Amino acid sequence: MPRVADHDARHGQISDAVQRLIVRDGLAAVTVARTAAEAGMSVGLVQHYFTAKDEMLLTTFTRVNERFTARVDAAVNRGEAEGLTIAAMLRQALAELIPLDADRRAEFLVRLAFSGQAAHSTRLATAQRETLAGVRARVRQAIDNGTECGEVDKGVDTGQQALRIVAFAEGLALHTHIDPAGTPEAAVLAALDDQLGRVFTGTCRQVRRS
Repeated sequence: MPRVADHDARHGQISDAVQRLIVRDGLAAVTVARTAAEAGMSVGLVQHYFTAKDEMLLTTFTRVNERFTARVDAAVNRGEAEGLTIAAMLRQALAELIPLDADRRAEFLVRLAFSGQAAHSTRLATAQRETLAGVRARVRQAIDNGTECGEVDKGVDTGQQALRIVAFAEGLALHTHIDPAGTPEAAVLAALDDQLGRVFTGTCRQVRRS
């Protein structure tokens, strides 16, 4: 058990260093030597865990997505306890993809760097595609749940709407990154509400328990 814990801790230490380098200096700064210096460990130790830059980037990307998923799960649990609508909970979840604070900005920069690198790596492109499919699947499930309780009209193409909603959220994320002053949080959330309101047009029939 201690070896597994140490292994996980080292991976986390290295991926955190990779994220800091990307945020501060860009993907080009992510080398084994600079990552080791940033993480406060030897080059040999970094190479013990990772043999290539793409592997470090993949682990960092995976950890970013794990943190995103954990926040979304926590938000859903809170929303269910508070009796929020499915649309409101989905809006909170999608907002976690948008760089509206320092932590989400850092994660967005990792995703952006990963996307650029994935254009030239089949392995990274596969991970990127699977991650996108996972996000779309969660949105599709939210729409299905909305259909069951009456927030969404029957007959809505859940796959098509999930594609549109996720693409819209990712577009907002990019705009917020490029022009944060011109894309304030209130405007972002209002835009999400408007987009979701095109799909979640009804009222849930189910009684929610607090």
